[in-house]
Amino acid sequence: MSALSLKLGRDLWRIKGQAVAIALVVAVGVLLQVMQTGLVRSLDETRRAYYERYRLAEVFAPVTRAPVLAAAELRKIAGVAAVETRVVGAALVDLPGAVVPVRAQVTSLPGLGAPRLNDVLLTDGRGLSRERPDEILLLQSFARAHDLSPGDRISATMNGARHEFTISGLAVSPEFIYTTAPGELVPDDSRFAVLWMTRTALEAAFDMDGAFNEALLSLSRGTQPDAVMAELDRLLDRYGGTGAYALDDLPSNKFVVEEIAGLKRTSATVPPVFMAVAAFLLYIVISRLVDAERKEIGLMKAFGYTSWEVGAHYLKMVLVIAVGGAALGGVLGILAGRWMVDLYMLYYKFPFLVFRLDPSSFATGFGVSVLAASGGGLLVLRRVFALTPAVAMRPAAPADYSRARPLAGWLGRVVDQPTRMVLRRLVRQPVRMGGAIAGVGAATALGAAMASLLASYDTMVELSFGILDRSDVTVTFIHPIAEQGRHDLAAIPGVIEVEPIRVVSAVLRNGRHSYRGAVNGMIEAPRLYRAVDADMTDIPIRRDGIILSTGLARELDIAAGDRLVLDVREGRRPLVEVPVSGISESLIGSPAYMEIGALNRLLKEPQRISGAFLRVDPAQGDSVYRILKDRPMVAGVALKSETRAALREVLDRGAGAMRYVMALVAGVITFGVIYNAARVAQAERERDLAGLRVLGFTRGEVAFVLLGELAVVVVLAMPLGALGGYWLNLAVSAGFSTDLYQIPASFGLVGFGQAMIVVLIAALLSGWLVKRDIDRTDLILALKNRE
Repeated sequence: MSALSLKLGRDLWRIKGQAVAIALVVAVGVLLQVMQTGLVRSLDETRRAYYERYRLAEVFAPVTRAPVLAAAELRKIAGVAAVETRVVGAALVDLPGAVVPVRAQVTSLPGLGAPRLNDVLLTDGRGLSRERPDEILLLQSFARAHDLSPGDRISATMNGARHEFTISGLAVSPEFIYTTAPGELVPDDSRFAVLWMTRTALEAAFDMDGAFNEALLSLSRGTQPDAVMAELDRLLDRYGGTGAYALDDLPSNKFVVEEIAGLKRTSATVPPVFMAVAAFLLYIVISRLVDAERKEIGLMKAFGYTSWEVGAHYLKMVLVIAVGGAALGGVLGILAGRWMVDLYMLYYKFPFLVFRLDPSSFATGFGVSVLAASGGGLLVLRRVFALTPAVAMRPAAPADYSRARPLAGWLGRVVDQPTRMVLRRLVRQPVRMGGAIAGVGAATALGAAMASLLASYDTMVELSFGILDRSDVTVTFIHPIAEQGRHDLAAIPGVIEVEPIRVVSAVLRNGRHSYRGAVNGMIEAPRLYRAVDADMTDIPIRRDGIILSTGLARELDIAAGDRLVLDVREGRRPLVEVPVSGISESLIGSPAYMEIGALNRLLKEPQRISGAFLRVDPAQGDSVYRILKDRPMVAGVALKSETRAALREVLDRGAGAMRYVMALVAGVITFGVIYNAARVAQAERERDLAGLRVLGFTRGEVAFVLLGELAVVVVLAMPLGALGGYWLNLAVSAGFSTDLYQIPASFGLVGFGQAMIVVLIAALLSGWLVKRDIDRTDLILALKNRE
C-alpha cells in the first residue's frame, strides 16, 4: 500500500465524525432519488400492464338509455377499435349490524365469456352463472373490510327495490384502482362497494331490457380521443348522452396519474437540494483540511509528489465519502421503496405491486451525488496546485485581528476575555462565519418548512371538516327530486337542520383550459356547508355568477370578474357563459358553487334538489340512519366523521406518509450541518485551545471560547432560517398538494418553534460531542506540529 493510501486511511479516521455526517446527507439525497423514481416506475408500469391485460377502455360514454343496436353505429366511428356496452347503476348495500347504508356501484358483465373491454380479475370464488341471477361478484377490498367471502349473502337496494344476493366470487378491476363513493374524494374500503352482475339480471333491475346506459370504447393506435368523443356525443345525443370522456378523466386513473406526477416532481426537485448541501459541507471540510495540512502538502511536493498526485489524494477522500454515502443511500432507498409500496397497496388496488428499482435512476443518483460532492472538493484543490513547497512549508501568516481592534476598547470593559475571543474571531473571518451562518440557516429553513408542512396537514383537515363543512351527514338521492324532499328529511325525528344541494355534472372551460367536474347548487346563505374566502369569512352565493375554489381557479387560469363557459352535461345540457363572482378557499377537491335557484333555472328544472346536508342530534343518530336506509329515493348517506377519519388515515398511512420521511431527512441534514460546523471550528483551533489550557484557562472557559462561536452562528442563522423556511414552505406545500387535497402554506410560530427545537437539540448534542473531545485532548500532542 502506498504512503498516500495510508495517509488517506488515517485522515478519514481522524475526521470520521464529519465524514459520516456528510455521507448521511449524501445518503438521504440518493435515498429519495432511488425510492421516488422506483415508485414512479413501479406504479407506472404496473398501471400500464394492468390496463392492457384487462383491456380498460380509453373512452367512456354515459347515456340515459340507448338501444343495443346503437352500438353498431359507434363501431363505425373512425379510429374505434372495439366497443362494449353495459348497464351501470347505483345501489345501497345493507349489511347486517351496520346502521349506515353503504353506497355501491353495480356494473353488468356479459352472461357468456369475458367482456371485450373492462374485464375483471377474479381473486376468490368463481365467476357469475347465467342461471343464477341473484349472484354477484364483489369488490375484493370491500369484502375484506367487512369480512365477506364467497357464499355469503348481502342485500342491496337498486332502483327503489330491495334484492338479496349471493356472493359467488371476489374481484378487482383496473377501473377501480382507487375507489371512492360518487361525489367523494377520500377512499374508504368499508364505505363503497362495487357489485358485478350478469347483464340480464341488471337490465331487469334497472328496466333496461335491450338497452344500455354506458358505452366503452378502445381506440386504434394513434387515434386522438377528442375527435372520437365529439362524434360519440353527436350520435348519443338523441339517447340522452351526457358527454363522453377520456380515460384521463376517469376518477380512479386521475388519482393514480396525479400521484405519479407528484412523485416525479418531487424526485426532480428535492434530491438536488441534498446534493447541494453535501457539496457545501465537503467544500468546508476539505478547505479546512487543506489549510491545516499546508506543511504536509509542501513536504509531499518536496519529496517529489506532483500537484496532480497530491490533488488526487484529497479528491479520493471526497470520493470515498460521496461514494460511501451514495451506496448507503441506494440500499436505504430500496428498503424505503419496498416499505412505501406496501403503503400504496392500501389505497391503490393493484393485483400486485412490486418495487422496481430503476437502474438509470440509481446510476443518476449515484453519479450526481458523486459529481456534486466532488464539485465542492475540486474548488479547494486549486489551492493545492497553487502551493509551492517553499511557500507551503513556511508557517502560515499570523491571524490578523486588526479588525477587532475597535472591540478592544469598550468591550474590554464590558465582557470577559473568553467572550472577547469569540467576538474577535467572528469579526476576523466574516466570510467564513457568513458561510457557517448560511449553512445552518439553510438547514433551519428546511426543518421549519417540514415542521410547517406537518402542521399544514392538520390545518387542512380542521378547516375542511370544522369550518367549511359544519354538517353531520350528507344525503344524496337517486336522481333530482322535488324540493318537498327537503321537508321530508326535516320531518325525521332527530334531524335538527337541513340544507338542500343540487349537484350537476359539467365541463368548465376558460379558453384552452377545461375541467370536468360538477357545479354545486347551494342556498344564498348556507350555514352547514359554506364557501369562505382566505379570511374564513362567508362568501354569499350570488344569483348572477359562479364561485370557484382556489385550486379550480388556478387550473382554469381564471380570476374573479372573468367569464367562464359552463357546459352542463345533464338535462337539457345548456351551454352558457357565466361570470366568476368569487374565489373560495377549498382544501379538498375542486368544487364550484352557484345559487341553487339559478342553477335550476339554467336546467329549466325549478325547485329540484339532488341531496342535502343534515345536522343531526347525536343521541338520535342511529335512528335517523335507519330511517334513511329505508327511504327508496336515498342513494347514499355519508357521515362526516367517517369521511374525516378516512382522510386522516390516507394522510397518515398512505401517500401522505411521505411527509414523515421528509421531516426525518430534514432532521438528519440539520444535525449534519451543525455538527460539521462545530467539528470544523474545533479542528481549526485545536492548537489555540490547547494553548489556552496551558495558560491556565479552565475546561469550561476553553469550551466556551469554541462553543460560544457556534452559539452565535446558530442565533444569527435563526432569522435567516425563518425567512428561507417561509419561501420553502410555499414550494413544498405546492409540491405535496394533489387533486385530492391542497396543502395550505401556513408558516407559523409553531412550525418555526419546532424547527428551533430541532436546531437547538442538534447544537447541544454537537456541542457536547465536541466538548468531550476537547476535554480528552492531549495538550502536548496538540501543541506539536503534526508531521
